[in-house]
Amino acid sequence: MVTHIQNPERPFADCVVVVTGGAAGIGKAVAEAFLAEGAMVAVLDRDLQGAPEGATGLQADVTSDAEVDAAIGSFGATHGRIDVLVANAGISYPATVEQGPLADWQRVFDINVLGYVRATRAALPYLRKSRQAAIVNMSSCTAGTGLRRRALYAATKGAIEAMTRAMAADLLHEGIRVNCVSPGTVDTPLIARLVAEAPDPALQLQVYNDRQPTGYMVAADEVARAVLYLADPRARSTVGTVLTVDGGMASLRLFTS
Repeated sequence: MVTHIQNPERPFADCVVVVTGGAAGIGKAVAEAFLAEGAMVAVLDRDLQGAPEGATGLQADVTSDAEVDAAIGSFGATHGRIDVLVANAGISYPATVEQGPLADWQRVFDINVLGYVRATRAALPYLRKSRQAAIVNMSSCTAGTGLRRRALYAATKGAIEAMTRAMAADLLHEGIRVNCVSPGTVDTPLIARLVAEAPDPALQLQVYNDRQPTGYMVAADEVARAVLYLADPRARSTVGTVLTVDGGMASLRLFTS
């Protein structure tokens, strides 16, 4: 695979990037990071309020084939290509395997898994026109770490990690690298709201921080930098990889001796 780098010092200058779920949280941090590197960024979201300044807003629901095709297709056609797709849009759903109606389970899979499929299918014709094409999927530490009441969410993220590897194998010969980021608990406005709404906000904040062996939540910009690394054409040998950014949550056990 030959990767073309127009500007080795600024590999994302004038790069064409689409970030799904890019108007808030991790997605917004990712979009801002690409914008800071000189990329032309579109954020696809149902609600564009909060989309970063300088980004093109693409209003679409990731459960709609037609909306995703139209939104990503229009942006790709405007620029003649897409260099990076960051598939990030998703929702959480705390539940054990016996909780929640199956209709809810189907809806979460429709957003968290098929939403990635729709975005990828819409972007691929334009990714194929790029000389430094990359797809970065967003997973979660729940895919590799057993957490209580995360059966549904973990199942969708496990599917994303498996799909990432298979996509990487399918698309490598076309010069399209596919990778994945697996964050721990990320300090986002959503987490801040959950803390504020908890019966004991201080205790809830401690719970979120204590999940990571580091003792503090992952910052959204840490995840964004991981995405930039995976999308960087200089990382041409990084393919089919799940990059973990979780403060040691999945790998460390800090038992006292």
